[in-house]
Amino acid sequence: MNAPAMPVAPLKTRSLGAILVDTGKLTLDDAQRILRSQKEHGLLFGEAAIELGLVTRQDMERALADQYDYPYLLQTGNDEVAAELIAAYEPFSLEVEALRVLRIQLMLRWFTGEEGHRILAIASPARGDGRSHLAANLAVVFSQLGEHTLLIDADLRNPRQHQLFKLDNRQGLSSMLSGRGERSMIQRIPSFVDLSVLTAGPLPPNPQELLGRPSFARLLDEMVREYDVVIVDTPAAADYADVQIIAVRAGGALLLARNSRTRVAEFRDLSKTLGEAGVALVGSVLNDPLPVKEASRKP
Repeated sequence: MNAPAMPVAPLKTRSLGAILVDTGKLTLDDAQRILRSQKEHGLLFGEAAIELGLVTRQDMERALADQYDYPYLLQTGNDEVAAELIAAYEPFSLEVEALRVLRIQLMLRWFTGEEGHRILAIASPARGDGRSHLAANLAVVFSQLGEHTLLIDADLRNPRQHQLFKLDNRQGLSSMLSGRGERSMIQRIPSFVDLSVLTAGPLPPNPQELLGRPSFARLLDEMVREYDVVIVDTPAAADYADVQIIAVRAGGALLLARNSRTRVAEFRDLSKTLGEAGVALVGSVLNDPLPVKEASRKP
């Protein structure tokens, strides 16, 4: 079977020099110095700029990301999203490269464009395994690829996505499922034009009953008509049965284990339970201890 073609980000027409001047990293005189050095020594523009000490390597990486329409953020102390979102702040790190490898695997195995293959639940046995961390960073890297991405926080027990993305959580999924909310509660992330987040909303007294309602299935059906990728964060499977409901509605699940912490028996039980419920087990990820280090084959 042939693998689907991977989208390539279009190259912008602006040169690196123009981008660095426009962002205030270089003056026009600086750019002229770099061009002369580039010609004299046969260097690339970026190499010449760094050698002259006029920009840093981080400045060049930022300019290249702009040129290739690959959005990411710089940490300033007043950050738009939490530092835990390494895909937003450290796109050239080994951890984020591992996330991109995982993204490719998911596109080959699950997000193929086929009907019923647009929603993925992130599941693991226990609290602290890193589900929210993985779900949030995966949503960022999919949006960076240009996939219209929605992240849903369906952990109606201990939600975190509103904290990671610094969003208002007074209304969200629980509001919509109880008939007190509208689609306007889905919040766009300004720095990532292809990323939206539906926070969990107020903690309800009856999470399982809410998630089991037909309104949850209808909501997901509506979302797959609008988004290319829908990633759903879930509660700890060992503590609550919510994840079974969510994963069945999603159709597919990515299982997460934390190195030196997740018990093999709990992981095996979760895999068996979801499989018997008809959930497609797309793969598994080893979290070591927080950043994604390794994506394995199907469990």
